[in-house]
Amino acid sequence: MRLWVKVARMYHEERMGQPAIAKRLNLSQSQISRLLREAQDNGVIRTLVVTPTGLYSELEEELRRRFDLLDVVVADAPDDDAHAVTSAIGTAAAVYLEHTLGRGERLGVSSRSAALQATVDVMSPVKTGAVETVVQSLGAVGDAAMRAQASRLTGSFAHLTRARPIYLATPGVLTSQVVRDGLLADAHIAEAASAWRSLTTLVTGIGAMSAPHRTGGSALAESDSERLQRAGAVGDMCLNFFDEHGATVPDELSDRVIGISEGELRAVPRRIAVAGGPQKSRAILAACRGGWANVLVTDQFTAERLCA
Repeated sequence: MRLWVKVARMYHEERMGQPAIAKRLNLSQSQISRLLREAQDNGVIRTLVVTPTGLYSELEEELRRRFDLLDVVVADAPDDDAHAVTSAIGTAAAVYLEHTLGRGERLGVSSRSAALQATVDVMSPVKTGAVETVVQSLGAVGDAAMRAQASRLTGSFAHLTRARPIYLATPGVLTSQVVRDGLLADAHIAEAASAWRSLTTLVTGIGAMSAPHRTGGSALAESDSERLQRAGAVGDMCLNFFDEHGATVPDELSDRVIGISEGELRAVPRRIAVAGGPQKSRAILAACRGGWANVLVTDQFTAERLCA
């Protein structure tokens, strides 16, 4: 044991190489290697990984294991409020996409999300050829400002990835199924709808049914929102609604929506949800429970609530 300690101190504390230690102790280099391995196996040497401030690798791993996710990114938000969280997770999502978008990707983008807008605001251009197409995955919803955001998000992602944009130039929620089916017959809208079936990655926010989230540029009529909440809906992804357990909430609204369906959404290999904040925590938890997303970008405050 004394020799284990001696060799370990020389190697780790004095920063001596194995050949130098072998020469000083009149041993072979293979003996030094064996002594170091035995010292580690017997607890004389312990490895300590110190996580820098602002990185949350333990939280990320806990969330990944708990909800069986492919990947988790926890951003460092200065405060637990909507503005600070949106900025932080938008930046984190931008960096994540810059480093993980592979060649030949077909990227779907939700049409409404403050977090996705924050993402494109800071995202750097990715290399040419990494993304083939960027497809709008939900028609325009909400007030005039939100409707304009839909095409801007798709266009911005396409510009940053040097991809061909496929827009969905239609309202996301129609007055009837007949009107929706008529619009789906349009060649341009049909092109987008067809492209949803071949997406490799979908980037979306998570909607919450809470009143603060739905005010202003609401995606839904008040009657639709109230009916869905009575049925147990707590959130949505691309206007596919789910309850607190992540189970689908059936509703006639789905017959009036032009957007990626639940089946098409779940068939996308990588489904990245960018969401955080106290008002969305319940919806994010439900989405994770239901497997709606398999990659989550969130903030440390929300991550801690999800792990509680």
